Formats: sequence, C-alpha cells, structure tokens
Amino acid sequence: MTMFQTKPLTDATWPDFARLAEAHNGVWGGCWCMAFHAKGEGWGTSAEANRAEKEALVRTGRAHAALVYRGADCVGWCQYGSPAELPRIKARKAYEAGAPAAADWRITCFFTAKGHRGRGVAEAALAGALGQIAVAGGGLVEAFPEATEGRKVSGSFLFSGPLEMFERHGFRKERPLGKDRWLVARTIRPGA
Repeated sequence: MTMFQTKPLTDATWPDFARLAEAHNGVWGGCWCMAFHAKGEGWGTSAEANRAEKEALVRTGRAHAALVYRGADCVGWCQYGSPAELPRIKARKAYEAGAPAAADWRITCFFTAKGHRGRGVAEAALAGALGQIAVAGGGLVEAFPEATEGRKVSGSFLFSGPLEMFERHGFRKERPLGKDRWLVARTIRPGA
C-alpha cells in the first residue's frame, strides 16, 4: 500500500474523481457512484444527471470517499458516509430484520481503475476511508462485503469489497445478509 496515497473527495479533488469516472463510462454504465445515495430529482435517469447530482453532493459536503492516488493519478476510491447520506443498501430486508446497531458511518462501494485491479487499491481505499472517518470523529462503521473464500467471484460483483479484506482491517462479522453477503462492523476511535 506504500505506493498509494489517499485524499478525501472534495471540491479540490472532484476533477480527479470525475476524470476516473469518465474514463470508465461513468462507472457501471453511468452510475457515478450514486446508487447508494437517496434518490434525487434526476437519479438514475441518465449518466449526465447522475454526474450532476454527484458533483452537487460533493460540492455541498454530502458525499464522501477516500480517493486513491498512484502518483498524480486517481486510480480508485472507497465511498463512505452516514446512513442518512447513503440510505440505499443491498439486502435491506435481511439487514432490518436483525435490528442492527445504529451505525455512525456506512461503507457502500469501491471502484478501481482498469489496469490497477488486483494491486491493493481497494485495501488502500479502505484504510484511507477509516482514517478519514477517524478525523471526522470516529464511531461505529458498518459495511456489507461479499465472502469470497473458497469460491471464484468476478471483480465486477465485488463493488462492496471482499469480506476477507474487511476482516484484515479489524471488522467483525455481525451476521449474514444472504448467501454470501455479510454485515460487518468496527468502531473507529476519533483521531487525526
């Protein structure tokens, strides 16, 4: 991970995020990492509307991500935010059925540029997000990764990250949310 640096997604880093998203067809065919945000006015109508809404959220401090850089190039990210900021999740019924503890933060998705996959970008992004959460006051962080041990999984289905990576970063399994998805959690102490 030493070859990578992380920075928060802000007004200043928005052009780097946008450049990476544009180079990959707006990410997942035009999502622009909006799938877990509340549905806005233009949500899901077009890649252009998703881009505009994402930019507005970033510029008003309502979208968070740890951007991963290799040199001057942004090569990936980990999106995180409060549950109010990122209310849409996969396996919602299973999640709510278990009366989860009230989380302060939620990690919803990762993205890695083509040509950089399998090189530790997601690990660096997760570490960066946890560091940014600590700076923002810490608290209980939840995520919804996929268990991959013992099975072959396409990277395109690992937008929520692999369970094993979260475990390496100190997350504990809370409970399954289906066949291969887990609710995991970790408390992050406030810090700089």
